Amino acid sequence: MELTTDLTTEKIARAFSSHRFDVALPHLADDVVWTQVGEKPLLGRKKVEKACKATAHDLAEVTTEFQRFRTVVGEDSVVVDSLARYSEADGSVSIVASCDVYDFVDGRISEIVSYTVELPEW
Repeated sequence: MELTTDLTTEKIARAFSSHRFDVALPHLADDVVWTQVGEKPLLGRKKVEKACKATAHDLAEVTTEFQRFRTVVGEDSVVVDSLARYSEADGSVSIVASCDVYDFVDGRISEIVSYTVELPEW
């Protein structure tokens, strides 16, 4: 079943990668697979939604500034490359480079592969 929406695959991917899960979650396939490289894959919509809600909770008091945020769009795939600075209320800062590869089937995210690395603050 195709999801009727005015959001393009690029907008959906950008929403997910920028932690705007409320926009992206309705566009997950029921059998979505999310692999955060180096960790066990999350299988299915419920597990991915649970992880996203936990991330949103963890980031609720954090200021996120994207220093780089670009996309490459293919026929059924979108790649989001980003560099983000996360500043916590206590003054601690994390710099994270990430690359998320999204595959879409009928307008829904069927697979996500995420590569992330925390960088030293330069």
